[in-house]
Amino acid sequence: MSENLPEFQVFVKPNGPKCNLDCQYCYYLDKEQLYPDSKSFRMSGELLEEYIKQHIEATSGPVNHFSWHGGEPTLLGLDYFRRIVALQDKYASPQKQIVNGIQTNGTLLNEDWCRFFADNQFVVGISLDGPQELHDIYRLNRSRKSTFGKTLAALKLLQKFNIPTEILCVVNDVNVSHPLKVYRYFKELNVRYITFLPLVEHQPDLVNPVSPYSVPSKAFGVFLSTIFEEWKETDIGQVKIQIFEEAIRTAFEQDHTLCIFKKTCGRVPVLEHNGDFYSCDHYVNPDFLIGNIREISLADMLIHTNQITFGEAKLDKLPHYCRICEVRDMCNGECPKNRFILTPDGEIGLNYLCAGYKYFFNHIKPFVLEVKSQWQRQNIAQQMAKIEAPLKTKPGRNDPCPCGSGKKYKNCCMDS
Repeated sequence: MSENLPEFQVFVKPNGPKCNLDCQYCYYLDKEQLYPDSKSFRMSGELLEEYIKQHIEATSGPVNHFSWHGGEPTLLGLDYFRRIVALQDKYASPQKQIVNGIQTNGTLLNEDWCRFFADNQFVVGISLDGPQELHDIYRLNRSRKSTFGKTLAALKLLQKFNIPTEILCVVNDVNVSHPLKVYRYFKELNVRYITFLPLVEHQPDLVNPVSPYSVPSKAFGVFLSTIFEEWKETDIGQVKIQIFEEAIRTAFEQDHTLCIFKKTCGRVPVLEHNGDFYSCDHYVNPDFLIGNIREISLADMLIHTNQITFGEAKLDKLPHYCRICEVRDMCNGECPKNRFILTPDGEIGLNYLCAGYKYFFNHIKPFVLEVKSQWQRQNIAQQMAKIEAPLKTKPGRNDPCPCGSGKKYKNCCMDS
């Protein structure tokens, strides 16, 4: 079965939506309502073992990628993650490499956590929305107090232990106006991996289609373009920004790695604390519940008809306006969750962020085209070198003549 499965990434919620923060823009806290009878959102040891076993069995390649999300997964405690690593060792063959990623707010991390992450090669994503005056606007704890100090301390601990760390910065209605302030602050912190996640909260049936703290579309494009100019001048090769990397992949005719920019999606499902499998992190609701791993294997749900249909709908429902767009290959309509406005000709399904993405991708297109041109010239030069190399080596007297006559070199072109 696994030999025929394409690559996948499961966002596992071993503690469901439970979190120690109360971020105003969080879309996952209310998922508790899906399980009104649950007294605990902690994934049981038995189910955890079953999931890890099924995940390894479903992985066709040499690397097993595990992604631990929430809520806040570190609420489960360090021993829970020690158990995860032990189970992975139990079921993975020596030929299989295990890579664990965890997304955290960082407020519970200490040296014990960081030592564990370092010893077990974890990759850590940590949420930080900029310097304190910007971070604390929406990212507060349950008592409505600042979380910045603990988050910053966690980042510095992760760096102390040389743990690969990526900043996840949610771009909202406030920090979008301060692109260089945000970016330069991250550089001051010696951050090397950054993802800028646009905040879009749809409000159906209201006059304004998005919440007040959602990022304005065009402003998001300006935000990215402003940072891109500084990155291009001073930070290429030093700082990796996910959306820049994705756009530049088109220069090398490579497929996108990020699901939102792929032509189709459905390869990044969610596994909830009780084993329920949902099509996507943004579609955790009964309409997109595929099944439960206690009853249907993870491998079978990855290729379930409903999951395939979900993924293909991204392309099938792409508006004509997007299909003929000059930057379609960079965007592909982005995430379907944001496709709730009308195209200029009145077709439903245009992405709310279209204006921003079109502004940004057109802004960087000359750079991408120049990268592509240089890459193509380099490839041509390499191919010519391969062709010319044999001709630069003089054949021996008794070697076949390079002219192709079939005679020995001494009897053909040697003296010509």
